[in-house]
Amino acid sequence: MMETVFIGKGDTMDFLNSAVGAINDFLWTYIIIVVLVGCGLWFTLSTKLVQLRALPEMVRLLAGDLGRRPSGRKAISSFQAFCVSTASRVGVGNIAGVAIAIVTGGPGAVFWMWAIAFVGTATGFVESTLAQIYKIPRGHGLFHGGPAYYIQNALGQPAVAKLFAVLISVTFGLIYVSVQANTIALSVEKAFGVETWIMGIALSVLAALVIFGGLSRIATFTTFLVPIMAGLYLLIALIIVVMHIDAVPGMFALILHDAFSPQAAVGGGIGTVILTGIRRGLFSNEAGEGSIPNAAATASVTHPVKQGLVQAFGVYVDTWVVCSATAFIVLLTGQYTIGGDVSGIALAQDSLASVFGTWASSLLSILIFLFAFSSVVGNYYYGEINIHFFGANVKTALNLYRAAVVVMVFFGCVAAFQLVWNLADLFMAMICLTNLYAITRLAPYARMVLRDYFAQKTAGKNPIFDPAILPNQRGIMAWNKDEFHAQKYE
Repeated sequence: MMETVFIGKGDTMDFLNSAVGAINDFLWTYIIIVVLVGCGLWFTLSTKLVQLRALPEMVRLLAGDLGRRPSGRKAISSFQAFCVSTASRVGVGNIAGVAIAIVTGGPGAVFWMWAIAFVGTATGFVESTLAQIYKIPRGHGLFHGGPAYYIQNALGQPAVAKLFAVLISVTFGLIYVSVQANTIALSVEKAFGVETWIMGIALSVLAALVIFGGLSRIATFTTFLVPIMAGLYLLIALIIVVMHIDAVPGMFALILHDAFSPQAAVGGGIGTVILTGIRRGLFSNEAGEGSIPNAAATASVTHPVKQGLVQAFGVYVDTWVVCSATAFIVLLTGQYTIGGDVSGIALAQDSLASVFGTWASSLLSILIFLFAFSSVVGNYYYGEINIHFFGANVKTALNLYRAAVVVMVFFGCVAAFQLVWNLADLFMAMICLTNLYAITRLAPYARMVLRDYFAQKTAGKNPIFDPAILPNQRGIMAWNKDEFHAQKYE
């Protein structure tokens, strides 16, 4: 059997890994979390609780788009864009990460995970609405956009925009793809005994078939895979909840109690509980990190707020639904020990095995494959969108990037790289700060189009966006009369 290759061996690499890890701990504990939560609270108040008052509209928009297809040969629907973003943020972190949060911070961490999702939903709405306002037409009903585009075109800061595009392309399209591939290979090896290099070849071929097909194939693939992936996992969680229905009230009571009065086994007390829950929630739903707007901008809709609300709902789906499913599985089966050695995927496997038997390890391996591979595809998607940012004629660069992604998929299957994970966290911190700076400055425009949307709804209209409602049309390129026809539904 091929040995796992550890990247970062040696004193120099160990020192670098420790140094980057220490920087990350400081950034995420004292700066990123404060800025993210602060911005989320401001967006919540300034939009008058859009994540709560517009919740029925979010559900209506998402459900209403299921049977529709936009015009344009390759146009991407609102639901398809939602699936792509969900494919990226719903990954192995929703299983392993939540299990780790419970072991580290206790059951109370789940409450703070829910709380930050509520606040982050407002941030998600603002960034995705801005991505729609400043998206770029590509022909055939296709659009692209995201933070790099609104930083350059709306704020007029091309250097900052290019920095963001590079960071997100490397972090999501290469490093995070490798991490997800590594998780797939290790879980399959444990469950079925398949050597990691064999899985690496198979996964590389599968990834190539999807990503070389372009954005339309990716959207079609994720539209098919995401509902199946989430449905299977939620069904398992529901079965476990029903089997332990008598313990459900006690589970919620435990979560609420430990959120404010943590058990003695939680090192660091309530501070650890809060920070663990917030970090888990932020890493899981990605609100404010600038990744989701890249998918939001591709949707063909008649008003930016439509996709802003749909993507905001995705924060709820990720945290309140999928992460909660893992929390319920772990807490109801009682296989966890606060501060214990068994955590992550192993704890999730033990929890399922306690209910369904030892074959549950194989079942979870299949689910992990679905979760992780959808994240591979979704993360690549963000990289491709930002490669397009550097020019219209990027075919060669794009093909090289796709090839690099396939190589990194294979590499990820045969390597473990803690240093790369820490570097990815560092890059993500920089992405967060850059994106939050931009959306804070542009947030007034998101609020204006939000008021316009509900004013049209109140008047009994299907909202249609007219850029003239904004005092400044700088950077708006996809909403003129000629391009607007590409966004109407057949």
